[in-house]
Amino acid sequence: MKRPLVVVAALLLAGCTAAPPPPPPAPPPGPKAELGTWGVDLSGMDKNVKPGDSFYNYVNGAWDKQAVIPADRSGIGSFQSLAILSEKRMKEIVAGLEAKPVDQLTPDEKKLRDLYDGYMDEKAIEAHGLEPAKADLARIASLKSLKDVAKLMGSPNVSAGSLFAAGIGIDDKNPDHYSVNVSAAGLGMPDRDFYLLTNADIVKVRDAYKVFIATMLDMSGAKNAQARAEKVLALETAIAKVRWELKDQRDADKMYHPMSFAALKKSAPQFPWDSFFSEGGIPLNGGERQIIVGESTAIPVLAKLFAKTPVAVWRDYLTVHYLHSYASYLPKKFDDADFAFFGTALSGRTQQNDRATRAVRLLDSELGEAFGKLYAAKYFPPESKAKVEKLVSNLLKAYEADIKTLPWMGEETKKKALEKISQFTPYIGYPDKWRDYSALEISRDDVIGNIKRAAAFNWKRDVTRLDSPVDKAEWYMTPPTVNAYYNPPFNSITFPAAILQPPFFDPNADDAVNYGAIGAVIGHEISHGFDDQGSKYTGKGVLQNWWTEEDRKNFDARTAMLVKQFDAYEPLPGLHVRGAATLGENIADLAGISIALKAYHIALGGTPAPVIDGYTGDQRFLLGFGQVWRTKMREGALRSRILSDVHSPAEYRVLGATRNLDDWYGAFDVKPGDKYYLPPEERVKLW
Repeated sequence: MKRPLVVVAALLLAGCTAAPPPPPPAPPPGPKAELGTWGVDLSGMDKNVKPGDSFYNYVNGAWDKQAVIPADRSGIGSFQSLAILSEKRMKEIVAGLEAKPVDQLTPDEKKLRDLYDGYMDEKAIEAHGLEPAKADLARIASLKSLKDVAKLMGSPNVSAGSLFAAGIGIDDKNPDHYSVNVSAAGLGMPDRDFYLLTNADIVKVRDAYKVFIATMLDMSGAKNAQARAEKVLALETAIAKVRWELKDQRDADKMYHPMSFAALKKSAPQFPWDSFFSEGGIPLNGGERQIIVGESTAIPVLAKLFAKTPVAVWRDYLTVHYLHSYASYLPKKFDDADFAFFGTALSGRTQQNDRATRAVRLLDSELGEAFGKLYAAKYFPPESKAKVEKLVSNLLKAYEADIKTLPWMGEETKKKALEKISQFTPYIGYPDKWRDYSALEISRDDVIGNIKRAAAFNWKRDVTRLDSPVDKAEWYMTPPTVNAYYNPPFNSITFPAAILQPPFFDPNADDAVNYGAIGAVIGHEISHGFDDQGSKYTGKGVLQNWWTEEDRKNFDARTAMLVKQFDAYEPLPGLHVRGAATLGENIADLAGISIALKAYHIALGGTPAPVIDGYTGDQRFLLGFGQVWRTKMREGALRSRILSDVHSPAEYRVLGATRNLDDWYGAFDVKPGDKYYLPPEERVKLW
């Protein structure tokens, strides 16, 4: 990557050579950034570490040594700190609602307050005991046949676990239409490998899961809970053996297997599909309704497993999964038993989040846009939205310029790629149109009923619009969410309000830092449109190949190098990053940082970047990038990330992206012999 050239007129003295012009002075101080004076926490750096030996530790090493993970968190860092801030702000909103006279609340505000107050009333929850769940548990206990079991699994009104996941999505090959989707499900732990691996740490987690199952059965009143727990775990282990690996689950082509409902029944006849769909209200059109099937080869095998498993085992399975789903709304002993596994054994936390934190998360989950509307109005000023929109525009321009000059892509594919860039839609901060919750009933004194009614409300909305045009203005995250996403069928990128603040975006920070931080995040999401899976979708969001065969082979050869690099990283002894499962995110990290740096250079307008506190513009950009990924995780949470997440651990996101970027070597004088030095021919060059 070349920096912009600056032509300078100079008077040359005979016999002398001209010295390069000095960089411009740093601009006069303006409003102080939240981190440091210009956006980077210099005190968090460890300058005893060579940048080439670990750029992550060079940027974050001192912070990491001092950082303390709160007892109620599985990790701490940039994302987690912002999540805590977002929770604090949501609590402030709730406090405002609590202070209002009830007759001054809007209908949505009243629902928010009632949902919050009901969840916070632990005394009433204890007094009610299992009574609010009594009817559902009695229904599970009364199941007599496999048809009964399948019917309950498919019920949108009871969250009791299911062998198959069914829902309304977007048709990847016809993105203007909604689709009915069915895929394999059935596991209580995060991934199949928690059931199948034999190393000691995984076995320990598996043993704890068995204790959890037995505890839940025992508290439900079951006799011989230990023996019954063995059978439930054996069932889930059998399911795990059939489920696809994560790398295959993220393959858009493999996961798109359309067939009619009649053909689905024929392909897996041992499962009572009519019963499964009977309570959902989906019009099946006499069996002609198209179903898009994921993990297609697993479906028939799981159907056979379903048929040979005794109803009694399914009853226990459903009881445990039901109690897990509703544990937070049941008496403390259920909540504590659930946390003992999912909070402590799985992720290492020793303490629950306080009840108020969990309560505001519940509001964000069940009434997300009603809550988000209040959040955005209070915490996301219009000037921040305007600045981020400008950044997005610059990133898209940088991507367009980059595509035009790619040496490895032919003109035919370039033309289609440029069409796709021109069709990107960015969504910043919050939706333009908010959801209508008027049909959702919320009762102050019926917590579990509220959760069930919210699920039925969302399901009815999905089914009602099944045969209507797709709403492409819909958001799939709420404004208080610290995250961002790319949606292939919409060809859109979305950045909720909560991520658009320091250390990701600070209007008072140096431009270089903002480009390295939120710029790289924006570039990351744009890049998902061109990663190994997103690149399979056209600019109109259709899952359809638009590459020449030669260009795709060239791209695949480069990404195979990236898979190999990440496979070599070993965050925990004997447990490596899974390069194929994390490939899309690793591509997006590398492309994101590359494009963001180009955009920063474009934004300089041909003038050299100032040097601030001894750091060049490129150095400040890279420090900003490294800083946003500072993360300290508990071992259990890190293990879960490696086994069940498509994202690499944060440290390796920094190391993997920077060592493939030529500019990093020049900016920090990285040389052969440094641990993460890569020879030029081994650096992956994509976008």
